[in-house]
Amino acid sequence: MTDKDLSRQTPFRLSRRQLVSGMATLGVLAGIPVRPASAQKRIIVPEGEFVPLPIAIPNFVGGSPADGDVGVGVTQVITNNLKRSGLFVPIDQAAYIDKVVNIDAVPQFNNWKSINAQALVTGRMTRQGDGRLKAEFRLWDVATGQPLAGQQYFTQPENWRRIAHIISDQIYERLTGEKGYFDSRVVFVDETGSKERRVKRLALMDQDGFNVRYLTRGTDLVITPRFSPSTQEITYMEFGQGEPRVYLLNVETGQREIVGNFPGMTFSPRFSPDGQRVIMSLQQGGNSNLFAMDLRSKSTTRLTDTPAIDTSPSYSPDGSHITFESDRGGKPQIYVMAATGGQAQRISFGDGTYSTPVWSPRGDYIAFTKQGGGQFSIGIIKPDGSGERILTSGFHNEGPTFAPNGRVVMFFRDLGPGPNLFTVDISGRFEQRQPTPGFASDPAWSPLLS
Repeated sequence: MTDKDLSRQTPFRLSRRQLVSGMATLGVLAGIPVRPASAQKRIIVPEGEFVPLPIAIPNFVGGSPADGDVGVGVTQVITNNLKRSGLFVPIDQAAYIDKVVNIDAVPQFNNWKSINAQALVTGRMTRQGDGRLKAEFRLWDVATGQPLAGQQYFTQPENWRRIAHIISDQIYERLTGEKGYFDSRVVFVDETGSKERRVKRLALMDQDGFNVRYLTRGTDLVITPRFSPSTQEITYMEFGQGEPRVYLLNVETGQREIVGNFPGMTFSPRFSPDGQRVIMSLQQGGNSNLFAMDLRSKSTTRLTDTPAIDTSPSYSPDGSHITFESDRGGKPQIYVMAATGGQAQRISFGDGTYSTPVWSPRGDYIAFTKQGGGQFSIGIIKPDGSGERILTSGFHNEGPTFAPNGRVVMFFRDLGPGPNLFTVDISGRFEQRQPTPGFASDPAWSPLLS
């Protein structure tokens, strides 16, 4: 293993490679070889009835009392992450009949079977002589008594929460076969004050609501932030001098630049998958059309030319197609067309109107807002128009955004006094409120931190 000194780097600027300097996969745990991927225990993630997997996560042990306190914090973050996914049921520690004191020893699996645990996570946090924190974890299949995964990480102590998210992703991926989404962030519009004098600031937080950081001061109105699928950059609209300006902001460095002044823009642009272009809708008279802009040359290409209102475009993850909202058929519906323009195919045909489509990072679904019968619903539909499913309905649900693995959708719901963020999985089973400091709207999920 090779270690890298991270002491001069601030936590939020660390890449995953830098953060987990000295990371090593533990190919042998307690003298037992890790089972090959083909033999690993896997949750089948269905879209029908489903029983979450019972998992035991004892407190990570520590090399000292202070390390033990950090271990408890890491355990709580992992527990909360897995529970909020809806795929796992962490077993209450009060039910444990065994106590983990040495993670290098093979667990007494009968003690964990007796409380119905199907998977077991053990871990240790140890402060090194150079001040860094060493984090280790093991994932066990309780039924077979075999280890499924194990890794160790070295980092600065202040990064312990992010280490917990990375471990959560490792557990999630080993047990589901899909990438996790816990080591990610969400940008949103933080709202404070009365409705008549509402102050809106851009804010950034970890996906679990912690480490909130404000990106703008609230002196000018900001709306519709959008994350790049490939970098830690966002675009957003700001109304500072009476006309909307589109900004590009690097959330790591704070560097900001103007993309352009677009008086007729209806929403903030969305990035292409490679982050080199943005796509937007510009109003011209009584209609609006779609345009793509190259961020390097600032040249624009017109993609639609109709007397209708075409708006809210979003790229497919491979960049070959776009989905957008259009009233060219008489009322707002969802369409799909090639990213270079051309003939568009309508894919939504239900009652009511459809808006704010956004393509899943997996490419399998498009999320949307649907209005009808006095309800605002968040739903998903396949790109060919099949498989439409309403995930949640209520008063003024809007603005869906996908988690990096495409399994969870975040949106905002205005409950009267102000909007709040919520998440729901793509089966529609697990809906929950997303913690934020105050009112919040217009969420946009980042890609996994790299």
